[in-house]
Amino acid sequence: MPRDRFNPAQAQEVAVAFAAHQVDYMFIGKSGAILLGYPGTTQDVDLYPRKDFENGIRIVAGLRDLGFLIDDRLEEEIISGKDFIQIKSGPFDIDLVFAPDGIESYEKAKSRMDVSSGFPVLSIRDIIASKRSAGRPRDAVELPLLEAFREVYENLGK
Repeated sequence: MPRDRFNPAQAQEVAVAFAAHQVDYMFIGKSGAILLGYPGTTQDVDLYPRKDFENGIRIVAGLRDLGFLIDDRLEEEIISGKDFIQIKSGPFDIDLVFAPDGIESYEKAKSRMDVSSGFPVLSIRDIIASKRSAGRPRDAVELPLLEAFREVYENLGK
């Protein structure tokens, strides 16, 4: 059975669970862009969590509260901050990206974070930079659309 597409209700569920456990994270990728108003679709929730042991423990607790099944191997990958983790063992799919392409550091990216949607979202410029750095064919198709959205989005704020 195909999974549901990402929607803001899923983002709200993540935000509530992660706030309860004080997880330090941002929405990234296409799901982050969608939260900013980008008119696209995606199949999963993309998150950029801060990589440290304590935050990893909090992420595991938050995911379990959301109904994700976390086995010992997955728990260790999350706590150790493995670069990229796809989780499909819950109510929706989540990608944890501890080392997104094109982002120099979590702290610098967080200083540019966009909270205008009510969610912690990587800035649209950083989302675009990350997709450009990843160099995937599917991102090459999306990049001109994201750039056009960025221009409109940034001009609306002025």
